[in-house]
Formats: sequence, C-alpha cells, structure tokens
Amino acid sequence: MTPVARHKALTAIWGAPRGWRGTLCSVNHSDIGKRFILAAFAFFAIGGVLAMLIRAQLATPGSAFVGPEIYNQLFTMHGSIMMFLFAIPMFEGLALYLLPKLLGSRDMAFPRLSAYGWWCYLFGGSILIAALVMGVAPDGGWFMYTPLSSKAYTPGINADVWLLGITFVEISAIAAAIEITVSILKLRAPGMRLERMPLFAWYLLVTALMMIVAFPPLILGSILLEVERAFDWPFFDPARGGSPLLWQHLFWLFGHPEVYIIFLPAAGVVSTVLPVMARSRILGYGWIVAALLALAFLSFGLWVHHMFTTGIPHMALGFFSAASALVAVPTGLQIFAWIGTLWQGRPQLRLPMLYLLGFFLVFVLGGMTGVMLAMVPFDWQAHDTHFVVAHLHYVLVGGFIFPMLAGAYYWLPHVTGRARVPLLGEAAFWLILVGFNLTFFLMHLTGLLGMPRRIYTYPEEMGWTWLNLLSSVGSFIMAFGFALFVIDVALQVFLGRRSRRNPWGAHSLEWAMPVPAPAYNFASQPHLADDTPHDGPLAADPGLPQRLARGEGYLAEARHGWRETMAVDMGSGAVDHVVLLPGNTRLPILTALVTGSFFLALLAGLYWLALLPVVAVAALAWRWAWVLGGRAAIGPVSIRPGQTAPTHREAAGAPGWWGSVFLLVADATLLGSLLFGYAFLWVVAPNWPPPAMIQGGWTPALAAALAAAAAGMLLARLAATASQEGRRPAARRAAAAAAGAQLLAAAALAWLGAAGLPPPDSHAYAAASWALLAYAALHALLAALLAAFVCARLGSGHIRPGCGLEPAVARLFNDYAAAAVLIVLACVLAPALLP
Repeated sequence: MTPVARHKALTAIWGAPRGWRGTLCSVNHSDIGKRFILAAFAFFAIGGVLAMLIRAQLATPGSAFVGPEIYNQLFTMHGSIMMFLFAIPMFEGLALYLLPKLLGSRDMAFPRLSAYGWWCYLFGGSILIAALVMGVAPDGGWFMYTPLSSKAYTPGINADVWLLGITFVEISAIAAAIEITVSILKLRAPGMRLERMPLFAWYLLVTALMMIVAFPPLILGSILLEVERAFDWPFFDPARGGSPLLWQHLFWLFGHPEVYIIFLPAAGVVSTVLPVMARSRILGYGWIVAALLALAFLSFGLWVHHMFTTGIPHMALGFFSAASALVAVPTGLQIFAWIGTLWQGRPQLRLPMLYLLGFFLVFVLGGMTGVMLAMVPFDWQAHDTHFVVAHLHYVLVGGFIFPMLAGAYYWLPHVTGRARVPLLGEAAFWLILVGFNLTFFLMHLTGLLGMPRRIYTYPEEMGWTWLNLLSSVGSFIMAFGFALFVIDVALQVFLGRRSRRNPWGAHSLEWAMPVPAPAYNFASQPHLADDTPHDGPLAADPGLPQRLARGEGYLAEARHGWRETMAVDMGSGAVDHVVLLPGNTRLPILTALVTGSFFLALLAGLYWLALLPVVAVAALAWRWAWVLGGRAAIGPVSIRPGQTAPTHREAAGAPGWWGSVFLLVADATLLGSLLFGYAFLWVVAPNWPPPAMIQGGWTPALAAALAAAAAGMLLARLAATASQEGRRPAARRAAAAAAGAQLLAAAALAWLGAAGLPPPDSHAYAAASWALLAYAALHALLAALLAAFVCARLGSGHIRPGCGLEPAVARLFNDYAAAAVLIVLACVLAPALLP
C-alpha cells in the first residue's frame, strides 16, 4: 500500500462526517480536544469581562457602577468560571489533543467517554452562563461557604445553580481524569517504558491521578449542601448536630490540590517547550519526576492552610503551616532544573520563550507570597484581604496562563498547519505582562493596607483610591493584550503561510506527523528502542516520520474498518494487545442531554420527575456497552510482519478494566469523604450523638443486607469463573442470582433506614446515616445492573471463553458494593453498638 492510499484508507476509518453531523457524532480525540480548548477560552473571555466589571466598580470610592447584589454575582461567577470552566477544561483539551501524539498512539483509551465529558462540560457551563444572563447567578463566592449559601440566607436558586451546575461540569473532569490515566498507562508506543515517557505525560498522569482523588470531596460537598437546601437534611446546621466547618473541610480537600492540578499541566508545558527554546535537553529528568510526585503527595496535606483563622488547635496550625512551607521544596527543585536547562543551552528569545520568562517572573513572586501566607501569624493578618487575591492570581496566572500561552504559540503550527504573523504576538505579550503586574502587584499593597476582599465599595478616607485606580487601569491594559492574542491567532489561522512540519526542530513524537495532524495521527505506530532519549525519538532517528508514513511500524494495514491502536504493558512498554476503539456515534451527546435534564429537573425542584432521566441514563449506558464487541472470536491479529497480538476483548488487563478500577478509586474517595464528614461531626459538632439514635427492628434488615451483599459478591465471582471455563448456563444462572442478591441488599438497606433510623431532617446523625445507606444502596443497584448485563450478554453469545472483560468488570463492582455495604453498616450501627 502506498503512503497516499494508506492515508485515504485510514482517514475513511478515523475521520468524521463533514458539517453538523460530524460535530454531533465525532469521538476523535483531536476534535474533542480542540473543542475543549476553544470553549475554555470562550469562558475565559466571559470571566475576563466580569473581572473588568469588578475593577470598574472598585476603581473609585463610593462607586455606583453596580450594586451589591450584582457585584456578588460578578465576583462569584468570575472565580467559578476561571476555576471550573477555564483552567481545568483548558488543560483537559490540551491533554486530549496532544497525549496520543506524544505517546505514539492513535487515540485515547475511551473516545466516547471523552465526547461525553465534552458535552457535559458544555451543557453544565451553559447552565451557569444562562443563570448569569437571567440575573440568578450564584452570589455566595466561588467557595460557597455555609451558612451563607444555606437556604436561610440564600433562599433563591442562585446557590442551587452553582451546586448543580458545577457538579454537572465535574462529571466531565472525572471522565477526563480516568481517560488520561488509562491512556498514559496503556496506550503508549511499544517500547516506551514509563521511565522513558515524555515529561509532559508524567505531569498529566500525576495530575489525572490527583483529580481522581481530589474532585470527589467537592462533588460530595455539593450533593450534601443541595440535599440540605432541598430536603432540610442538617449536615451544616449546628442547631441540629451539623457544622458549617464541614463544608470548608470538604471544599478545601478539593481546593488546595486544585491549585497544583492547575499548575502541574502548565509546568509540563514548561518542561516540554523550554528545552526546545534552549536548544538543549531537560536537566534532571528523574529529579523532576520525583519532585512532581512529592508535590502531588504533599498537596493533599495542606487543605487547612485556608482555615488558619477558624479556631483550629495550635498543634494543627503548626503541622499545616510546616507542610505549606515544605511544598515549596519540590516546586523549587523544578524551577532550578528549568534554570539549569537554560544555563546549559543556547536559548532563543522567540515568542514562546518570552512567555516562559514571564512565567518565571510572575510565578516565583507568587510562590514567595505563598510562603508568607503559610506562616500562621502573617496569615492571620492578611487573611481575607486583597493580599490573598493578589497571591492567588500571581500563582494561577503566572503558573498556568503564561505557560499555556507559551504552549499555544508552540503548538499552533501543529493545529493549524500555518505559521504566525510576526510582531503582533510580541506586542500582546508585553501588554499582558505589564497589565497583569500593574493590576495585581498593587493589590498586595491594598491588602497590606487592610482592604478586605469581596467588598463592592469603600470610603475615600481609607487611602486605597489611587492604588485601586491604577489596578483597574492595569486590568484594561491586560485585556487589550488578550484581545491582541485573539487577533494574532485568527490571523495565523486565516492568513498565515503554510508551516513546515517541525518548525521548532523539536524531537518529540507529535512532530513526526504532517501538520495539521491527520485524524489517525500515525500511518503506522512507532517502536521505541531502549536507548531512546527522554526528549523524544527524533533526536536519534530524524528519519522516523518518513518510515512511519511508509508503513514500517505497527498496524500499518487499514482493515475491516477497525480503529486500531496498540496497548502495552504498563511498566515495560512491551506489546500487550490491540485495542479496537469505537467509531463515531451520537450516544455521548444523547447521554449528556439526558444527564443535563436530570440536573435541570433538580434545579426546578421537580425531584420525582428527575427519576426519569436516571432511568434513561441507565438505558443509554446499557446501549453504550451493548454495541461493543461481537459474537465471533477474532483471535490474534497481525500487528507487523511476523508478529501478532490478541485484541483487547480477548486479553487480560484491557483498558475498560483499568478504567473501572480508577472509577472505583474515585468512588472510594467519595465514600471516604463521606466517612470523614461522619467522623468529623461526631467529634466536633454539638449535641452528638443525639438521644434517639438507632431504634428497634433493625436486626433482620442488617442480616438481610449483609447476606445479600456477600451473596452478590460471591455469585458475580462464580459467573466470571464459569464464563471463562465455557460453562455458559451456569454463568448465566450465577449472574442472574447475583443481580437478584444485590437488589435484595438495596431493599434491605432501605428497610434498615426506615425501621431503625430517625427521620433524616431531625439531626445530622440521622442525615449522615441516611446518606451512607443511600450510597450503599445505590451501589448495590449498580452492581445488580452490571450483573444483569452480564447475564444478557451470556445469553446473546457475546461472552465466551477467553472473552472475560465484562464479567471481570461486573465482578469488580459487585466486590466494591459488598465492601461498601459492610463499611456503611459498621458506621451506621456504631452508636448503637458502642458502650
């Protein structure tokens, strides 16, 4: 097959239809990644306009530009948009677009999951923007502290919009985290060992793992607060055994790792672009990997850093203050490695390098003020002042936006296939740099002079006028810089001359393909030798792109209409199996629309009607899984001359199994957060435990729940074993029995709550116990659904010996459901069993 014929055949398989049909059904990672990036920048522009309105209000004392109600919505939506609708989705889009190209793959592990995440992000963000336009936007701050956000003080739907809209968007974040994790671990080019991965992939892997653990506490907190607002379950009401501080703990268990979740992908961009601009290799590859692992670990021990003024014990103050200072060590290690890379190289002062130098200036200053705020006495003085606002922006803008702008100019030729128009980008850089520092450096001074954050006006005699006026002028200068950036990008897209394939002389795999990239990325996938340099195979093998185009790598043959890509052993990078990815479909957008209707029903207060979308999502999920695979065995397939490998449905450790594992890790983190809240309230909340706890009549329900959950777990294991051994009737009976057992477990848990617990609105103990039982019952129902699916697939002939992916996944979820039931029952019954 000639390269041109191969290109046409692969494009027919991997491409999407033109026009709106392709927009609705495409699941290609490049398409989804570019959509994320464009939408994130659109939300960034909206957030920037809100910031300019804030600065216009604060430019002069006693301003009547906007009133306090509108101002509260402005700063709440500005923070929410920048944190949830811009920063995380922007990194997700860059990861989805770049990762397969960097790793030598053709797509991500779960293309339809990427598409579903995209539509959830778009619909969830649209709910928030629509609320802003209609004047009912959230107004309690992007952190939504209770009791301000509770029903008594925010009676409208403003807070509900935030809680439900952000939870909807977080579905996208969890989906992206699982997608990124499995893709990096399994879908690399054969021969690419973990210790030879591009640094950018390491950064994204650690970031995705952090998201899997950090986002569930926020999701849980949002659910609990929405349940309190809707049904009066008193999780945060101290009069009935709750505590407002529980919300702060749950929020900052997410919120402080969130800072590093935003920073690490941008640091990955620095580690990728900087060596190319310096015409050198990165210094200290192993040390950088160790530093980012340490940074990820330490970031989860810092959440009380934001709660120093809440009256926590002095020993806790000392511990979290020391941990907050210690996190500067791995960050500083990376910075010194980057400086060393510049020192040993021959830097070129091209536009991406300018933004990297701006990053060094701004981020280091932000890090220094961060160490200041880590010291408890200073934090007590500066807390809730504009000094904290300035520090936050120096860290996030310096640590994320400047590197991302460097990455934008670095990879734009790859996306557009065109070179940029000179000089306009440099003018945009200087406007952004000067405007940013004029805006936020002066905020340090207003903060030290005592100006609180989140105030909409101030008297002239406070002495803050000229500083605020200059800050506002700086914000408009910065806005002009971003407008020039948009114009520069538009000129490059529509008027730029054709770019050569590798304009920077880089060595990483994304430049081993034509630009703009074809839908399939690589005509054949590369094999990397053990001595492949860290900065990429093109350093040692400049002719690799031509050889891949000629079909001298893996999977050079376009066959059966399959979307094929290689999967490898996680550690060694040895060939494992071939993954057959699903093609274009409208299932993701349909599922996202139904998911969105669930959140809209809740927002409208139609709680019983919201059950219909839940059933519809379950039906779509069934259909989603049913169309995968076939009844006929495939057997080993040729991957290159003289070498074969099995397909993923006939091999152990398929991406679907690993995706289920990481989904359950996120799920377990949510359960752990719920248990943390239960224990926290027991220890610190007033009137705990209440006089009336577990009532009579719970023993039969307890025995039934435990027996049914254990039976479901054992029967699911029996079904998996029997299906592997070819005993299909026995496997079907076991799977059906497992589904019945899990349904019985869910019913027994409901019986236990009704027979043994007080009403959930009576006390926080009852509310937390009901929440735990609901969690366990929901997972028993999910396990029953998966067992029923396995039973149906066995009957249809899709599951056969050697094809055990679906029984293995069902077994995972049944095991987890049984463990959740056991843990939940132990916690709920503890007050009645303890002396």
